[in-house]
Amino acid sequence: MNKIEADILLDIYKNGYSNQRAIVERTGYSLGSANKSIKTLNEQGYLDSDNVPTDKAVELIRKNSPKSAVILAAGSGMRMVPINTVTSKGLLTVKGKTLVEHLLDQLVEAGIRDISIVVGFLKEKYEYLIDDYNVKLIVNNDYSSRNNLHSLALAAGRISNTYVVPCDIYCDENPFSDAEILSWYMMKNDSDPKSSWRVNRKLYIETTRRSEIGNKMVGIAYLNSDYSEKIKDRLRKLDSDKEYEGEFWEASIRREDSRELSAKVVPSDKVYEVNTYEQLRDLDRHSYHLDTEPIKVAAEVFGVSTDKIRNIRALKKGMTNRSFMFEYNDKRYIMRVPGEGTDKLINRREEAEVYGIIRGKGLCDDVVYINPDNGYKITEYIENVRNADPANPEDVRMCMTKLREFHNLKLKVGHDFDIFGQIEFYEELWDGESSVYRDYDLVKKNILSLRSYIDENAGEKSLTHIDAIPDNFLIHPGKDGKENIQLTDWEYSGMQDPHVDLAMYSIYSYYDKGQVDELIDIYFENNCPIRTRIKIYCYVAVCGFLWSNWCEYKRNLGVEFGEYSLKQYRYAKEFYVYARAAMEKLG
Repeated sequence: MNKIEADILLDIYKNGYSNQRAIVERTGYSLGSANKSIKTLNEQGYLDSDNVPTDKAVELIRKNSPKSAVILAAGSGMRMVPINTVTSKGLLTVKGKTLVEHLLDQLVEAGIRDISIVVGFLKEKYEYLIDDYNVKLIVNNDYSSRNNLHSLALAAGRISNTYVVPCDIYCDENPFSDAEILSWYMMKNDSDPKSSWRVNRKLYIETTRRSEIGNKMVGIAYLNSDYSEKIKDRLRKLDSDKEYEGEFWEASIRREDSRELSAKVVPSDKVYEVNTYEQLRDLDRHSYHLDTEPIKVAAEVFGVSTDKIRNIRALKKGMTNRSFMFEYNDKRYIMRVPGEGTDKLINRREEAEVYGIIRGKGLCDDVVYINPDNGYKITEYIENVRNADPANPEDVRMCMTKLREFHNLKLKVGHDFDIFGQIEFYEELWDGESSVYRDYDLVKKNILSLRSYIDENAGEKSLTHIDAIPDNFLIHPGKDGKENIQLTDWEYSGMQDPHVDLAMYSIYSYYDKGQVDELIDIYFENNCPIRTRIKIYCYVAVCGFLWSNWCEYKRNLGVEFGEYSLKQYRYAKEFYVYARAAMEKLG
């Protein structure tokens, strides 16, 4: 039975048979399709001679009709900047009701009351739905590192005749029903070059091949009795495979399913995805979630209304901040929004002072706006820009040349970046918690013992970037056709020994000792004094320990940095050994 036949049978089951034109009006299929389907259903024994559903048809519908729903609401919705820091997508208000409540009301209207919601980000804000809708909450603790395949795998035991529903979909008309026959996946009736799925003429889902253009994927699906069992097994298998940690649940649907998974095709103007600020604004201009401080600030900076701030999209989340791009007057800008706990880590007035000092020096583009109180910052977007590649020798040479050029300016500001003071400061932010590392006290003792050598060999202090990592070196084409390079993200900058920047570049690049030595040789043009080299080894150890402490603070806030945290702690231990060995050899 194909999708058209199934829909015709369900229509007759629900509404009875009067004439084919009435069926056409209700289903939207052509008269020819209706005639052909009814004939086939008669021949297969699903309709009797009076076009009344037979016991065979009733049993088929009973076996496959919906029993439950799983709503996927765990993700943090990074594309929803700048709203996503305070609100889960499912709890965005559209037309007076949250997205998840709108979906729940439609499910209940269709008779579906066994409903599970997989939550993660801001999970506590969904708790009230247990009382209001008698839902079951399933917690995905790995929502920040794994995609919704993992979320649905956590609910696999509850999948049987089940609707799978993303929380960020708004449907004008109820897409759910108390009767289904086939498994289906919702697709829009317009094309999407980025889609990997398309709808064939028989309304089956097929994966696109090279040069084919797919249909827009919505995400709502129905899994009938037999197909539920297949999907459950696949979800569990894929969920245990690390290669699938970042995958959507649709990865469990295979090309060979093309005769099992039908398409429920809907008009584009009837179903809306709410993945971005602008999609929410287009759907409901009166949603109170649109009243966000960053967008208002951007509008005020340019003296326009908020609807003039367009094409808003998220950029890659940084370790400290969230940033998003927007357009105004056909020009693109980036707004930085400070991340969790940043107010304790960074003095924004000192940062504003740094931007004032470096203005016009050719080190970076001048900022359009910076707020010294809350850290909001707007800069012009640089076209065709790329980050420096620490594995590319030419990029490394460009970075070190720019760094040396900056250091030679010997700029001065009114504040220091005290590495050892910051180590203690970050530790204080743990609020009495112990380090996660068993040998922390010994490692700290070793790191502090390097201070005397550093003090004896430190050069003249000047403005130092501190966060001079490859990602903060931006390379882009200049007007002369040659590549230009500049430094961005000066929020940690202060007075310090400039050679700290070499250590920072090294530890973020995950360089081993040989690569660190190569970097030193490039910066010093093969003329680095041995005592300075040893001092930089010390800085690698100390800075690794510094950022390890920083990671432990962020970890307590629920922000994980995985391998980066481990690597920094290893730098503290290993380069302490290298530095001590070099000191002993020096005598």
